Amino acid sequence: MVKNFRLGNQTIHVLKSLSLNINKNEFVALMGPSGSGKSTLMNIIGCLDTPTSGQYILNSKEVSKLSDNELAEIRNKEIGFIFQTFNLLPRSSALENVALPLVYAGVSKKEREEKAAFVLEQVGLSDRMKHKPNELSGGQRQRVAVARALVNNPSIILADEPTGNLDTKTSYEIMALFDTIHKSGNTIVLVTHEEDIALHAHRVIRLRDGMVEKDEKNQQITVMK
Repeated sequence: MVKNFRLGNQTIHVLKSLSLNINKNEFVALMGPSGSGKSTLMNIIGCLDTPTSGQYILNSKEVSKLSDNELAEIRNKEIGFIFQTFNLLPRSSALENVALPLVYAGVSKKEREEKAAFVLEQVGLSDRMKHKPNELSGGQRQRVAVARALVNNPSIILADEPTGNLDTKTSYEIMALFDTIHKSGNTIVLVTHEEDIALHAHRVIRLRDGMVEKDEKNQQITVMK
């Protein structure tokens, strides 16, 4: 696929003939310096953007040809997003934050609360469901964000620098949680610039200048106990 941006009279070539297959239940880390195209690729995988040319196929659907409404539906049903800055609603409880994607999916209040409570339990926050983000530590906030990404049972989880705002100990706790999520059968694509975080993934793809520089299996996977 190719992705270009117009900047005045200039065309910026961000992704250049990039070809990539990610299989179900893979745990992939995307790495690369600033300007390598990893954020643009992440946006395309997450259906926040479409390629200028080429195809993006997700679960046998050619996403590159869908309308904005169809893309929004796929984002809500198929993709769980986890961000560096957590992106939680400050006045809502952990339970309400996690249930939010189900509101857009038209799920009843009772079912929303049951599903949200279940995933909060999975991420070790059953005793923090009623707490608001400012009553939680950074690691707990990221756990809420992880639970929110899981609540719709998405096809793919996209984590953009999910440990970027966390200290080392908390980062490893969050990565241990990703290990568990992956073992449950989820597909995870993680963007990181930290080598020790990338070592949790089973495959590391390095981008440079809008192309895949290296795509290799990780022979030294870090598994947190």
